[in-house]
Amino acid sequence: MTRAQRIYKSWVEDGRFSSSVCSELIAIADDPQEIEDRFYQDLQFGTAGLRGILGAGTNRMNYYTVARAATAYAQLIASWGEEARQAGIAISYDSRNFSREFAELTARIFINEGVKVFFSTELRPVPVISFAIRHYGCVGGVMITASHNPAIYNGFKVYGEDGAQLPPEEADAIAERMADLSDLPGLIDGLPEFSELSGAELFTWMGEDIDQTYSDYLMTLSLNQEAVAKMKQMPIVYTPLHGSGNKPVRRQLARLGFTNINIVPEQEEPDGDFPTVRLPNPELPEAMQMAIDLAEKIDADLVLATDPDADRTGVVVRLQDGSYRIISGNEIGILLMDYILGSKQKAGKLAKQSFCVTTIVSTRLTHVIAAHYGVALYETFTGFKHIAEAIKEFGDDAGGQFQFGFEESFGYLAGDRVRDKDAVVACMLLAEMAAVAALEGKTLNDLLTEIYKRYGYQGEETVSIYREGKTGQEKISAAMESLRRNRADGIPGAEVTAVLDYLSGERLDLVTGERTDTALKGSNVILYELAGPSGNDWMCVRPSGTEPKIKIYYGLYDQDQASCDRRLEEIKEKTLAHLDNLLI
Repeated sequence: MTRAQRIYKSWVEDGRFSSSVCSELIAIADDPQEIEDRFYQDLQFGTAGLRGILGAGTNRMNYYTVARAATAYAQLIASWGEEARQAGIAISYDSRNFSREFAELTARIFINEGVKVFFSTELRPVPVISFAIRHYGCVGGVMITASHNPAIYNGFKVYGEDGAQLPPEEADAIAERMADLSDLPGLIDGLPEFSELSGAELFTWMGEDIDQTYSDYLMTLSLNQEAVAKMKQMPIVYTPLHGSGNKPVRRQLARLGFTNINIVPEQEEPDGDFPTVRLPNPELPEAMQMAIDLAEKIDADLVLATDPDADRTGVVVRLQDGSYRIISGNEIGILLMDYILGSKQKAGKLAKQSFCVTTIVSTRLTHVIAAHYGVALYETFTGFKHIAEAIKEFGDDAGGQFQFGFEESFGYLAGDRVRDKDAVVACMLLAEMAAVAALEGKTLNDLLTEIYKRYGYQGEETVSIYREGKTGQEKISAAMESLRRNRADGIPGAEVTAVLDYLSGERLDLVTGERTDTALKGSNVILYELAGPSGNDWMCVRPSGTEPKIKIYYGLYDQDQASCDRRLEEIKEKTLAHLDNLLI
């Protein structure tokens, strides 16, 4: 009998699990593969907390695995003393199935451990919870969300006192405490009911007060309200993709002055089944189609979309011929970066110690833009927690002025009172930028064209290869091991000049054979520097930290778009064939 089968048997025979859990487990009694996948491991807790498929089992998101993580985090905070317990945590949730229920369970556990709770009166997105932690002076927070994952997923996202995702040492401390919590049904037995909490001394509702304060703050980040006033009737289409962005995004656009905001009606209401999309991910063209259809119908200038927890932003721009184009995460990033830095420089408000932050897998055009405006640029590993750490290091601790941060996977941040991706501020600034462009008879696509003419052209793309379940995880691990083992050979299909292994922190120059240290270390990422006319060409391979897939990034740069596109297609065709073979 395998470990998974033993734990499965103990769950079935333990009479304290709910009847729905028991029924679900009995239904898979004759499916050893399903039992193995559900019980071969405990759902892993990391710096992003928990994320997994909803269902019964130790490797699933359910009341018991959530209780385990919440208890460990609550006990950790309680161990810090009375001051930490009284500072408490903020709790919010998105539109996913069981998000509210998991949030309520989390509140019950924290109060049972003597930790104060600020609890959201309704679904509120990631940027609001991050802002609330800093606003209330909490020592942490919990957001129940699985971001843009399929409807079968949910997650338990954990924040520290700075409003950012937990640093590794605190995440490890929670994981260690979770390892000691084996009696999962016992974690729920005897808890106060959520209905009993509203009158408790340790419980505070988080409602319209935080909405107003957050909105007030975002208004301070607006750069050209005069342009909005002149273009207030500019038609904008917005879709929250059934998520939590509906109210805050519409509120902010209206407050800025826009009066012609059109919501995709089929996607307006929160719905954890996400019935109109395969994936509620604004990175995907199919998720944007309903919004594009509405834009064509009303002749809108701009289409905006946010994912279920409103930390990612998708954008569709109208071209001069009236057609529409979805722009990439990197393109959104350089549009916002150039707009923020350019507007502030023109107004004489760009501080001398200004800096921006991006990631090692985002566009290299950020280097050129930063140099143009004379601001510092720092690169981090993928994951907004790393960008938040850079804001603290170079801003809070060193006195620098953070201006903008982004990662190519559609996450953006302006201002330093939120420390995670903020689709609300991104939507506000993108709409404002579109109004500025419209005053000059231009679209955001025209601004992009100007950026490429000024800074150079790109051939950039991110490709994801999915491998589900335990077997998929093993295949992805084996592929990364093979790439490391054979790094001296580069990667077939690309002219590699150097290989950077960010796990070991070593850069191997394939031309000279020289080995040097990388600037960053400790992440499962392999980056290939490629020969090319710009000297900045690269590709990168990394497993996703939140989804069952491996991601391949490409960045090729040249003085004309056609050359970039041609070289990108050639390298993709050859390198993806090799990577596919490794994943068989």
